[in-house]
Amino acid sequence: MIFQSFAAGLHFFLWATLILSIILGAVVNKTNFCTMGAVSDMVNMNDFNRFRAWVLAIAVATIGVSLLEYTGLVDASSSFPPYRGHRLIYIENILGGVLFGIGMTLASGCGNKTLIRIGGGNIKSIIVFLVIAIVAYYMTNPFPDSDKTLYSTLFYNWTNPLTPTISSDQDIGAIISPKHTTLARLIAGLILGTGLLFYTFKSRDFRSSRDNILSGIVIGLVILGAWTISSNVQIGSDDGNYTLSDYYQQWDMLADSDAGKPAVGRTLNPQSFTFINPIGQTFGYFKDGLKHSLLTFGLISVIGVIIGSFIWSLINRSFHFEWFASIRDFVTHIIGAALMGFGGVLALGCTIGQGIVGVSTLATGSFLALGAIIFGSAMTMRIQLYKMMYEDEASFFKAFITALVDFRFLPASMRKLDAV
Repeated sequence: MIFQSFAAGLHFFLWATLILSIILGAVVNKTNFCTMGAVSDMVNMNDFNRFRAWVLAIAVATIGVSLLEYTGLVDASSSFPPYRGHRLIYIENILGGVLFGIGMTLASGCGNKTLIRIGGGNIKSIIVFLVIAIVAYYMTNPFPDSDKTLYSTLFYNWTNPLTPTISSDQDIGAIISPKHTTLARLIAGLILGTGLLFYTFKSRDFRSSRDNILSGIVIGLVILGAWTISSNVQIGSDDGNYTLSDYYQQWDMLADSDAGKPAVGRTLNPQSFTFINPIGQTFGYFKDGLKHSLLTFGLISVIGVIIGSFIWSLINRSFHFEWFASIRDFVTHIIGAALMGFGGVLALGCTIGQGIVGVSTLATGSFLALGAIIFGSAMTMRIQLYKMMYEDEASFFKAFITALVDFRFLPASMRKLDAV
């Protein structure tokens, strides 16, 4: 995809992003694809169908990225965010993942689900969106009249010294074979993807669930489509072709003026869907006066998912307004939204951004973040269950220890409450 001007290439990039995002929003709404719901089904009902839909999306994206990267059609090593970066931010992946998992449980859904619900008329999700947006924005942008961010204030001073720098990319392929990384990534991706497909379809119940199969396949393909488009938009020039990000880096040499220059260059790198940082970008877009230079893949994807969900809610007549059930419900959602804002930025992604997109790059940090998100969500659900069943008898400590026993992190002898 070669364009004669940067403006034409960027317009195609953003319009293609919008189309993919609308498809994503409509399919997620139609099929009730929900990562928090998947964890809830597993923990509370021993039902793995929605989790398998999630795994199917991971498998499709992973196999696709492995094949396309091997053929040179996808560049996952230069991605935004840098999933394969040489700095292994394992503390941030794990802590951010746990915070995000807790947050999405308290707020009744992850960042993607928040957008889906907004498209379906859920007003309380707009409040959740606003809280995520403010926290996520100031995690990476300084406060007014300051050079401090939430990240630099709360996390950098103690997480940075614990972050090792490795000599190669942090993905499985690069770690296994630094000299033959491209081939190693292909083999590792195909093995992982095939294994996930086997796990997914070995369930007869899942094989009969059309919506779950549809959601897993389409979401995986949409994510792969974003990887492909963002890796292949190029600008033709007299001395060769430039990617959008390369053209941005050489702007002073290639462009006649600053007209049409994006505010940030890294958002032009190869990428796919993630939602917490882009929700923060949306706040920045409105805060700074709706400047065209602030339009990014992430911002457009947020808008597109809401539009797609809205369209489907009109088609199947499910659009309806919803508000908080009580003050307690309001406070719980606010806390959950704030934790998602912190955790999603800290972990470098959400259940989609790290749980599918990051894993498709085989990045070690993405697997850590995904496991931490599931753990944080599952623990929160089980603690809530014990607190509800035992009321005054169940302190947080007792419910926490018992939940760890349930998930076999502690021996049965340490159980504080009878299993429910």
